Amino acid sequence: MASRRCSRSGCGAPAIATLTYVYADSTAVLGPLATVAEPHNYDLCPAHAERLTAPRGWEVVRLQQDAYEHRHSHDDLLALADAVREAARPAPEPVVAPAAAVGAEVGRRGHLRVLRDPGPD
Repeated sequence: MASRRCSRSGCGAPAIATLTYVYADSTAVLGPLATVAEPHNYDLCPAHAERLTAPRGWEVVRLQQDAYEHRHSHDDLLALADAVREAARPAPEPVVAPAAAVGAEVGRRGHLRVLRDPGPD
């Protein structure tokens, strides 16, 4: 595997960590250097990996520092990102039993409500 450099502008230091953003969950995952460079990941040197901050409201998930030395596979980082996505996914809402009243709520799907049709008068 060829040596990769830090993705930060003006930094030419060797990379030791890979940063992946999970935009849907407002999460940044910092793990060991991925085995394959991908355009949506950022390779970071030790100094930039240590000083990494995320935007306000975002969570940073960091693997232990010694994990960088063992060079886990890229699959490990993807598995961690998938686990973060799965944990943040909302549970499906239960469907409400049909109501007898006209115009009453009979079900829900996310933020949408299903109302009973009043039918012809």
